[in-house]
Amino acid sequence: MRLAIAKRDVVSLSREKTIVLALLIQLFIAAFSSFLVVGLTSLYDPGSVEAGGLEVGVSGDAATELQQAASDIDGVETVRFDSPATAMVGFQDRRVDAVLDGRLENGTIAVTATVPEGSIESTLAVVQIRTILETLERTERIERAEWLDRPPLPLPQETSASPYFGFTYTVLVPLLLFLPPFISGSIAVDAITEEIERGTLELLRVAPVSLTDIVDGKALGMAILAPLQAILWIVLLGANGITVRNVPWLVTLVGAAAVLVVVVGVVLGLVTARRRQAQLLYSILVLIGFAGLALLPEHPTTVVAKLAVGSETATTTATVLALTLSAILLYAGMRRYVGTLDPERY
Repeated sequence: MRLAIAKRDVVSLSREKTIVLALLIQLFIAAFSSFLVVGLTSLYDPGSVEAGGLEVGVSGDAATELQQAASDIDGVETVRFDSPATAMVGFQDRRVDAVLDGRLENGTIAVTATVPEGSIESTLAVVQIRTILETLERTERIERAEWLDRPPLPLPQETSASPYFGFTYTVLVPLLLFLPPFISGSIAVDAITEEIERGTLELLRVAPVSLTDIVDGKALGMAILAPLQAILWIVLLGANGITVRNVPWLVTLVGAAAVLVVVVGVVLGLVTARRRQAQLLYSILVLIGFAGLALLPEHPTTVVAKLAVGSETATTTATVLALTLSAILLYAGMRRYVGTLDPERY
């Protein structure tokens, strides 16, 4: 009977336009991830997008140093001007895309940057100019090191990691795997409160089932959806050339997360018996809980990223097992709570 209730609730989701739309959006993202990741990465890391031949005007006492720093950056060309005023005229006439005015002040290079405002071009220009200034800083630190009284702080080593790789495994994959549990919990709230508000919960009790059996069926139907979606998203990501490792562990993590939020949704639905109140409380508690998971040695999003790339540690595995155990205990606590309720109150 529990399976029949679960099947009934899952089938009824096809009539919920909001839920279907959310699933279709996730399906679209997973199915076309190799195309979307390029555009989304430009928002996640503007520096990953080529500036397309950015021309920077340089002027002032440190113009030579700025030109040398810019020469090491692909897609950046410099135009030297005699003074900041002529450089600004060139900027206003659109002969250059940005201006850098370098001045020597008490042995320190002070740079004033001018970029266009209010456009995608300005974002790209800021990123490239930041790279120029970072290169200049590195060069000056090396050249002036012998005049320092004490060793300078070591700079972090430069890496050649692809921003697409970082975005895919730290943003896209966790997003696709954690959205299904959150949606399942929200659906669980509706599944309980709508039965109560419409009076159909009493009709279900006409059959030889207890309130615990009814809740089990509804929770089962909602909790199983998330792992199934996760498997589908992983398959679609693989079809787009995005390899996801440790699939069993990831599915286990998604299943545990789904059980946790579904339990929260079911309990709130039974306590409030009102859809709006329950949904509001569910949203607040889930957001607070997800933020509170930052207190763990590894946040679940970090766990997903590490598992997906195959760089898991003992802490990663322990986090998955801890969340799974927590889900089991919380579900058992929910069943015990439901067993204490008087069905006649609904």
